[in-house]
Amino acid sequence: MLLDSNLDEAKSGKRISAKGYAVAHKSDSFKPFSFSRHPLGENDILIEILYAGICHSDIHSARSEWKEGIYPMVPGHEIAGKVVAVGAKVSKFKVGDYAGVGCMVNSCGECEACRASNEQFCENGKTIFTYDCHDCFHDNEPTFGGYSNNIVVSEKFAINVPQNAPLDKVAPLLCAGITTYSPLKFSGVKKGDKVAVAGFGGLGVMAVKYALQMGAEVYVFARNKNKESEAKKLGVTKLYDSTQNVNERFDLIISTIPTKYDPMEYVNLLKNGGEMAIVGLPPVGEAVPTDLTRLVFAANKKVYGSLIGGIKETQEMMDFSLKHEIYPETEIISIDKINEAYENLTSGKAKFRYVIDMKSLEK
Repeated sequence: MLLDSNLDEAKSGKRISAKGYAVAHKSDSFKPFSFSRHPLGENDILIEILYAGICHSDIHSARSEWKEGIYPMVPGHEIAGKVVAVGAKVSKFKVGDYAGVGCMVNSCGECEACRASNEQFCENGKTIFTYDCHDCFHDNEPTFGGYSNNIVVSEKFAINVPQNAPLDKVAPLLCAGITTYSPLKFSGVKKGDKVAVAGFGGLGVMAVKYALQMGAEVYVFARNKNKESEAKKLGVTKLYDSTQNVNERFDLIISTIPTKYDPMEYVNLLKNGGEMAIVGLPPVGEAVPTDLTRLVFAANKKVYGSLIGGIKETQEMMDFSLKHEIYPETEIISIDKINEAYENLTSGKAKFRYVIDMKSLEK
């Protein structure tokens, strides 16, 4: 619950006090943490965070598996909550609205990528990620994420969420949703296409649901067949636990795999002219080097990476998801269960997406 003092701070232009859970170093466990956010600017909104999803990239970041992290670190870029204060020039939101925040909170707004609403690829290197990032727009202070009770963000980087939306399921859409929706749109998936999803965790489930809604015939590659019945219930044609002896050839394969694997095993399963989108990232040092000769002889197949999506496309994804009632499979947890959730995610015990009920921060 947001404190009355936060509203006073917002009105008086002071820094906004906040509390959440953080790690102090890459081998640390999560513990309660008090900090502050930059003052509410004239184009900013203050959001009381109600739900925050746990993404596998939170784990990579907290443990410095992609790069050395900025500590103390409060992860979380799947944020849903209520607007409780707005800056003087805000027009997109009013107090009482619901809003979401995803993986980034600012960019230069001036380069070709930003003008095209591809802010995640800011050509001036000023994409400000929601956590584990130095914010050049606010004295280079480190950003803190959604495992906390509030966030201050520019209205341009907040997503409109209708009042009747299920916020606990909306939160993971801000990363898991847009990360998988974007490549499906980029590749122009249409009715009758054969789409395979490699990895059947939080991202994989969303990719399956979107592809099915777009009319594709969907297949899944998973590490085992433990989730085969769940995949079939969603409408998946077949689940494979290996890339060996697969007869189908696919128009698109989306890899959500966050661990070591050989991408060429999937490239070889594409149709001539087919595409492979990579959205999952293994830890640094575990990626398998690709011999360019293998790509040359892959015969006109395309491999590309996809990083979340711009703000315009994220809003489009949100509207599409709500219209078709496409939500992640979630499990609500209290904030003191983050360490257990991380362990379950890394050991494969987690069923799908963990979402933190931020009311538990007050207990």
